[in-house]
Amino acid sequence: MLSRSLYPAMQTQLSVTIGQFSTAGAKEANQDFHGALVPERETLATKGIAVAIADGISTSPLGATAAETAVKSFLNDYFATSEAWSVSTSGQRVIAATNSWMHAQNLGGARSLSDEARERGMVCTFSALVLKGRSAWLFHIGDSRIACVSGERLEPFTEAHRLNLGGGVSFLARALGSDRHVEIDHLRLPVSVGDVFVLSTDGVHDALDDRAFIEAAANPDLDAAARALCEAALAAGSEDNLTVQLVRVDSLPQGGLDDIAGEEAALPPAPQLTAGRQFEGFAILRELHAGHRSHVYLARDLDSGERVAIKVPSTEHGGNAQELRRLMLEEWVARRVSHPHVLKAPPARASRRHAYAVTAYVEGATLEQWAHQQREPDLVAVRSIVKQIASGLQALHRREIVHRDLRPANVIIDVEGTVTIIDFGSAQVAGLDEIAGPAGDAMFAGTMQFTAPEIWLGRPASRGSDLWSLGAVAYYLLTRELPYGPRLSNATTRAAQGRLSYVPASEHNPDVPEWMDAAIARAVAVDPAKRYGELSEFIYDLTHPNTALSAPAQRPWLARRPERLWQAVSALLALALAASLLTRGGEADPPQFTKIQTEETAR
Repeated sequence: MLSRSLYPAMQTQLSVTIGQFSTAGAKEANQDFHGALVPERETLATKGIAVAIADGISTSPLGATAAETAVKSFLNDYFATSEAWSVSTSGQRVIAATNSWMHAQNLGGARSLSDEARERGMVCTFSALVLKGRSAWLFHIGDSRIACVSGERLEPFTEAHRLNLGGGVSFLARALGSDRHVEIDHLRLPVSVGDVFVLSTDGVHDALDDRAFIEAAANPDLDAAARALCEAALAAGSEDNLTVQLVRVDSLPQGGLDDIAGEEAALPPAPQLTAGRQFEGFAILRELHAGHRSHVYLARDLDSGERVAIKVPSTEHGGNAQELRRLMLEEWVARRVSHPHVLKAPPARASRRHAYAVTAYVEGATLEQWAHQQREPDLVAVRSIVKQIASGLQALHRREIVHRDLRPANVIIDVEGTVTIIDFGSAQVAGLDEIAGPAGDAMFAGTMQFTAPEIWLGRPASRGSDLWSLGAVAYYLLTRELPYGPRLSNATTRAAQGRLSYVPASEHNPDVPEWMDAAIARAVAVDPAKRYGELSEFIYDLTHPNTALSAPAQRPWLARRPERLWQAVSALLALALAASLLTRGGEADPPQFTKIQTEETAR
């Protein structure tokens, strides 16, 4: 029986007890296979606990091999996937990859799988349970079963994928390895302390009623309980292999920052630093940036000699848990995404005494600074910059990370023209959101000028909103303006956004060709459904004329040059005033009130 927890008892974290048993039963060989993996410390927080069970088809001599392959592949490969991925993405991709491999082995060079190959090849049922945070994820193919005992009730969560032909004859309608593509049932559900999950092969649950599983779940010794269930199924006349796994939830994490950062979440915020000071193994060289949220310093690692950037919370935000989460998230993301255009982080050091973030130091200027230094926008240079940013965003999106705050100030460009995306404090990470919830309201995560319109309607951020921000950055680099002017941030209703109109980039910069303008217009469409589906599509159209795109409609003259109207009105008023003054200057008699005053004075 296995019982493991993430951190010492002083912290409430995910803790389970697992009991398992498997036997051939009435058969000569056991073609079932099962396994569980409980990692330690941070991996337990970010990936959770995985339990899997498989049953090889009885007609195949490779059934046992198939079951063992399915379970071992899932337990090994699931934990090798990115910690930023959601459980659903990780689980489905691993299972699909295993299915493809098994199916290829069964084909043996043939174009399609024959009925005989399907019956005698590597084919099995498969069910897996992942516990992470305060939720459970279930993956299921075939006729094994996952159920949960909560109190005095047993609730099955999977259904058997069997096709009944009548007369007691049935066959598996869905199994791992039988087809090129596999349909996976998957489900996420909340869990409570005391819940007992039961994974079993059909030889057990087909032979026993619910009461047997409810009584087994109440047994403190889950290994003994699993054995008892298998023996009871055998005594009830089961003629199949028998396997049971019982997983009792002993404790759950709080569902907050502590679950991600562990002991570091309780550390005091780093103090304000000064040049010449040594701080936790770093020599502070100079301050790089001071803002209302944080301060950034250039430092040298005293062990490696490398220059790094250290970010600490500002004095007014030092005690803000949300700001500390943003700070630690930056380093977390930078350490897990390796890409030439994404900010990196050095290897983790020994335990810290304060909360702060350390990343690689990138020497250069922000795109905001670079844009103001250029006399005239260079179309080739802008296309190169946007292509590099898109490449970095794709690396983030492949790991289910949405930046949410892409803007010129968050991109560094060096003297060679290489760009690096920085500042992941507002990033939305699918794998972490499952633990602690979304990293703040999307509406307040980024900077309003470069935030996609749907965010202002309260919708969640997405890859499409990052695409919009990239399009707005491209527009800004070409024009030093924004695609909808300053009105976008005030358009917080559908009606207001419906009145927005794209300002063609060529109005600000005549050198921008219509086809390039059209690509940007599609990227920054107010309606997400009208944008590009992929970043690569946008980049291709930004460098290759796409005749299928319509050039942005030119606005009316007065909309393009509203200042000319006021200039004309002002000129007319000036002429009218001048004419009035000239007319009054030619009158012989003074105004009447002047005459009265003069006469009365004479008296």
